[in-house]
Amino acid sequence: MKIAFSTLSCPNWSLEQIITTAQQLGYHGLELRVLDNTVLELERDRVKIGEAVKQIRDAGLEICAIDTSCTLNRPTEEERQAQIEGMRAWIGLAGELHIPLLRVFGGQNKAGSVAEPSEEEVNNLIAEELKAVAAEAEQAGVTIALETHDAFSSAYRVARVLNKVQSPNIAALWDSMHTYRVGETSEEVIHELGSRIAHYHVKDAVRTTDNGWELRLLGDGEVPVADQLTQLKLLGYNGWISVEWEKMWHPEIPEPEVALPEHISWLSTFLPTLESIRLEQ
Repeated sequence: MKIAFSTLSCPNWSLEQIITTAQQLGYHGLELRVLDNTVLELERDRVKIGEAVKQIRDAGLEICAIDTSCTLNRPTEEERQAQIEGMRAWIGLAGELHIPLLRVFGGQNKAGSVAEPSEEEVNNLIAEELKAVAAEAEQAGVTIALETHDAFSSAYRVARVLNKVQSPNIAALWDSMHTYRVGETSEEVIHELGSRIAHYHVKDAVRTTDNGWELRLLGDGEVPVADQLTQLKLLGYNGWISVEWEKMWHPEIPEPEVALPEHISWLSTFLPTLESIRLEQ
């Protein structure tokens, strides 16, 4: 398993600083979400993304994913079609640049319509959007990964959506915190999503007194990251472990100069202990 970090972790850094830090700390790759303190948008940033991809690869690093803002649960057919077109455009760019994976969101359960559909109706709508781009993703060699996030934090729910889309290029992105936050064990996530886990976001956090969550440095929180990684190893997962330190959204948390060295130190210490684990038959 190779280790990357998301540029969400260091929104104020230049691309040169991001690359140098990744090289010096021993990260294998980067996940693109933010550049120049701005969330990436396809049309506006197409040239910037292409230039960044070349610079990153010239430095000997890989790009494991681009995190899009595509959010599939929308109240109208017109808005859902816009999300489909957005995914198609991202697939086109990812195919050109040989980016293996694009993250998408399910979104909130309530999409804002007057008559709210049931959860299963929403699942069906999202599955149809993913089906609409599956063939193009396959042809481009790009995986579309639905993240365990927002109303889709549950691996059970993500699995219900994915089970309606029979394509090897429509998969799941496991966010370590959110499945735990909704009460699911590592074993449950693996049972529900299994080999359809195409990417893994690692983060740690603790519950707060107001029933919220506070991000912590890896190993300082309560998210069972060690158990999650163990279960991924048992599964035979050989994808990326990507550090998603959400500095962009939470400026109060420790600086990337602190977090990024700490995360790779923890992971580089723990991952070798998994080498003796025998894969499940």
